[in-house]
Amino acid sequence: MLDVCYSSQYVARTHTNSMEKLKAVADALSTWGSIRFHKPEVLDIEILKQIHEPSYVDAFNTGTPEKLATMSGFKPWNIQLRDAVLSINAGQILAAELAWKNGIAANIAQGFHHAMPEFGGSFCTFNGLALIAQQFPNKKIFVLDCDQHGGDGTAEFTRRFSNLFNFSIYGLIFGCPTYPRSVTRHVHKDKGNFAQYTIAVHEAFQMAKDWGADLIVYQAGMDCHQADPFGSSWLSRELLQKREEMVFKLAKRSQIATMFVLAGGYQKLEDLVELHLLTFKAAQQAYGMGEG
Repeated sequence: MLDVCYSSQYVARTHTNSMEKLKAVADALSTWGSIRFHKPEVLDIEILKQIHEPSYVDAFNTGTPEKLATMSGFKPWNIQLRDAVLSINAGQILAAELAWKNGIAANIAQGFHHAMPEFGGSFCTFNGLALIAQQFPNKKIFVLDCDQHGGDGTAEFTRRFSNLFNFSIYGLIFGCPTYPRSVTRHVHKDKGNFAQYTIAVHEAFQMAKDWGADLIVYQAGMDCHQADPFGSSWLSRELLQKREEMVFKLAKRSQIATMFVLAGGYQKLEDLVELHLLTFKAAQQAYGMGEG
């Protein structure tokens, strides 16, 4: 059984389908019979003040001032959105604990890696990747970010948390900087190829092992798919399936506890959900679990 964190509270009405897809993925997984769901509680807002600027956290918590409360791009602010974000971030902590217990776990979540210490952005309200590093200071947290956009927010958090390492493989640079523990690999959206991508993934796992990572957090972005508005022209569904299979085989072989989240994806909802389900299927196959 694959341990998966999800709550109906994860979903809020927004002008994008980024939260709507969470329910659609959870609904699909609920029919598999090989998924063990875990419902996280709402995260204490005070915990977020340990990683983000308190004035920003307070603004998101109350909705005022509106400009600061909606810095992530979700407008208008509402209580349902706030509680969804707090539940999703609670799921990050629970999924990490489950991964350490059972080797592999997931949080049906998105929207972390662009959130900076001072504010959110690009539909990322709080950085749930840095949150894990904050909550488990004695554990080394290695983020393998395969979203189409570079994890610029997480990169900044590596300068605050010595136990956080960010490795971003992307097609759109999006201003992602390189630091001692923030490594970037740009695979061009039109001129790149899967061989380059494969080399980057293998390099990431070698770095995770060399660094002595205690947990790999895999951002399984699907906005790199060729049909996505931001996608790479050469990255087909078949190649994304190969990417997922490769990531989880390497994770299993490394014997490093691994958790994964959905990350980005912006195409038609039903097509996007099918892509996200590839990640869960690959995880189950690699870890010898029953398939959906």
